[in-house]
Amino acid sequence: MEIPVNAQVECTDGVCGRSVYVLMNPVNDQVTYLIVKEDTSPNTEFMVPVDFVTETKSDMIRIRCSKAELEKMDPFIKTEFIEEIVPVRNLDYGGGTNGIGSFYYLPYVTPDKTVYVPEESRQIPLGELAVQRGTRVEATDGFVGKVDEFVINPENGHITHMVMREGHLWGKKDIIIPLSAMGDTHDDTVFLKLDKHQIESLPTFPLQRHWS
Repeated sequence: MEIPVNAQVECTDGVCGRSVYVLMNPVNDQVTYLIVKEDTSPNTEFMVPVDFVTETKSDMIRIRCSKAELEKMDPFIKTEFIEEIVPVRNLDYGGGTNGIGSFYYLPYVTPDKTVYVPEESRQIPLGELAVQRGTRVEATDGFVGKVDEFVINPENGHITHMVMREGHLWGKKDIIIPLSAMGDTHDDTVFLKLDKHQIESLPTFPLQRHWS
């Protein structure tokens, strides 16, 4: 089963959003969550367990929940309000003559002020990684492409292959990378155990996507 990123997501009662991330456990190479961003305001991103996925195509994912059930799932972006203290300011104005007499202004002091600043954070489970479409892919000898999607075993959620897009604007192609060729994965880069020459010999297929 392919898990495309930046694909339309359909609930049981209609289109509900788009896939924007997959969360994966790099220890056992298992996809754990699909992050779905709803189409309507406030465009909340929800964490959908991967076992809710019932069907996928190159540009579509179906999940076994209604729109109302999706909205009850945990949000991927959590907003917290952090307390911040505005420091005291002292403005000391001395006396002066204005032609009609002298005036003395006492020091003007503004007291400390407490404000609450919003801070957003992604809710990534401990030890897991969030990978989005377009994540950089590096071979042992340099940059080779970007992540397009993952292929997983629907029975256990384990990754079997990564599909990598490479090439220029014209003549782009997707290369199927087996799990055994994947090395370390960081939030912004997937590292492969292969060099560019070895990657060129892997199976490819032309892109025939129709993104909305």
